[in-house]
Amino acid sequence: MQISDLYLLNLPQASVYYLPNWLNASRASDLEQRLRDELDWHQGDVKVFGRWHKTPRLQAWHGDPDVQYRYSGKTLNAMPWTPALDNLRFELQKMDIATNAVLANLYRDGNDKMGWHSDNEPELGEQPVIASVSLGAERDFLLRHRKLQHKCSLTLKHGSLLVMSGDTQHYWQHSLPVRKKVSESRINLTFRRLRD
Repeated sequence: MQISDLYLLNLPQASVYYLPNWLNASRASDLEQRLRDELDWHQGDVKVFGRWHKTPRLQAWHGDPDVQYRYSGKTLNAMPWTPALDNLRFELQKMDIATNAVLANLYRDGNDKMGWHSDNEPELGEQPVIASVSLGAERDFLLRHRKLQHKCSLTLKHGSLLVMSGDTQHYWQHSLPVRKKVSESRINLTFRRLRD
C-alpha cells in the first residue's frame, strides 16, 4: 500500500489522505491497550498567550536517540521506541512514509482537546509529512484554511490513518474540539520526521 492508495480529500492547497480501516478493529483495540500500558503518559504544560496552562490531554514522546521536538515554548526529549510503536513505524515505512519520532496523545474523554494549530515547526522541514493513527473513541477532526473560507470536518475512526503532506501545514490549521457527549478515551499517534 502507498499513500496514493488512501482516499484524497478535496481541499485546496493541501494533500490530505484518509483510510478509515487501516488497522482492523481487533488489532486496533489490542494496540490501544498495549499503548495505554506501555507508554509513560504525562500531562505537560503549554504556553498560550504568554501564560502556562496544563495540557488538556496526556502525552508521550518517542523516537530515535537524541531526537528533540520544540513547540509552545518547551522542548521534548524522545523516549526510546516501544515494540508496538516501532512496528507501526515499520508499516509506515513500507508506504514510503519515513519517520524518526512519534507524538502520542491520550484524550481521556471528550473534554480533552487539541486547539487550532499547524505542524510547521522549522525542524519538520518545508513540506512535513504527518501520519496520524487513531485508536479508541471516534472524534471530530477539523481543518480550516488560513486565508480562504474553506473548512472541513472528518470523523476519525478507530484504526484509521490520516496523512497530511505537501503544503498542508503552510495553508491549513487543524484541531480536535471538545465533545462533551464522548465518555470513552482515544489515543492518537502522530508520526513525523524531524531534521537535525
